[in-house]
Amino acid sequence: MSSYLQQLAHFRGAQHGIYSVCSAHPWVLKAAMLRHAGCAVPLLIEATCNQVNQFGGYTGMTPADFRDAVHDIAAQAGFARDRILLGGDHLGPFPWQHLAATEAMARAVDLVRSFVQAGYSKIHLDASMPCLDDPHPLPDATIAERAARLCAAAEAVAGSSPPVYVVGTEVPTPGGAVDETELAVTAPEDAERAIRVHREAFAAAGLDAAWKRVIALVVQPGVEFGHDRVHHYEPARAQSLCGVLANHPNLVFEAHSTDYQMPQALAALVRDGFAILKVGPALTFAMRQAIFALVAIEEECVEPSLQSHLRQTIEGAMLNSPGQWQKHYTGSPEEQRRLRVHSYSDRIRYYWQSAEVQHAVAKLVANLEDCGIPETMLSDFLPAPYAKVRMGALENSPIPLVLDAIGNALDPYIAACGC
Repeated sequence: MSSYLQQLAHFRGAQHGIYSVCSAHPWVLKAAMLRHAGCAVPLLIEATCNQVNQFGGYTGMTPADFRDAVHDIAAQAGFARDRILLGGDHLGPFPWQHLAATEAMARAVDLVRSFVQAGYSKIHLDASMPCLDDPHPLPDATIAERAARLCAAAEAVAGSSPPVYVVGTEVPTPGGAVDETELAVTAPEDAERAIRVHREAFAAAGLDAAWKRVIALVVQPGVEFGHDRVHHYEPARAQSLCGVLANHPNLVFEAHSTDYQMPQALAALVRDGFAILKVGPALTFAMRQAIFALVAIEEECVEPSLQSHLRQTIEGAMLNSPGQWQKHYTGSPEEQRRLRVHSYSDRIRYYWQSAEVQHAVAKLVANLEDCGIPETMLSDFLPAPYAKVRMGALENSPIPLVLDAIGNALDPYIAACGC
């Protein structure tokens, strides 16, 4: 199935691309599989270097663990595992920037090896992050040389089915933007230079064969989201950048942070050569909306002493362990409280897998399964799935309702990519 990725450049100018689901939440992954079931192209699922790595990342999973978890979910969803492509995103020294470059890169080499050995077929080589003893900014030649070193490590363990590669970075640090104002479209000359220095570094390292499997360059097309604002794609601003692809017939662009773009913007991105669209926070944002709507129904239908108290539980988890949101959400305590729930950056997504939150979610689901969800209340709090329930197209039960909400957020990507 990875050969499909190498064919993307041949469809430039057509409505033909692939979206990448960047989430480790089981409900997001299951929803993606259910929604993608009728699509003819593979389903691409990716994990970032701070989410999944050889030390466990913030999910506690190694690349092999995450692979197995995805395959288990696929078995439950009746989705053939050979239709799944696994990718590693921002693979490089990012999680270890606090270390000297020698140590950080040694860990990054082990990171890439662990992804390739676990069977991941799409590898984003990203060595753009300065380490403790590096100059700021890091020179382009150094970034490319380090990417080539990471590629050599991947090739050494790849066996008979080597991966395809993505190079470059024009995006915020993995996990989301800190400053939403940093949003210049990549200059054409910068994109050309990134391609050139990476190609030269690969050649110098004896990686000519691997360079033929570089399928995409990450660039900034002018899309991003902040706490409560989305920067929408404007094709005219990216016209010069898109012209670069005419010089590189085997490459497409990969666009990160495409979350919350309007359907027509996603379609325009694919048409203009951004054939790989990354999405993550928008999916867990939709999941959170549906879950909190179910909490509101629970508060109407279940006596207080028996309720899940999920909102209070997740707020407590975030306050007790603020590391995943504190540096992102500034302002007054009240502003921070609002952002912890309602920000587009969706830092709440880091807390769904904590034990106390999982317990509260299970309690919510059990309560609503026991008491049933009145159609009238479904109409009040979840009007979109209400219509599907009335038509008999959706089960009026907590988990199917949440999965459908996630699937609705994926529908524009499926349409934009011509899946």
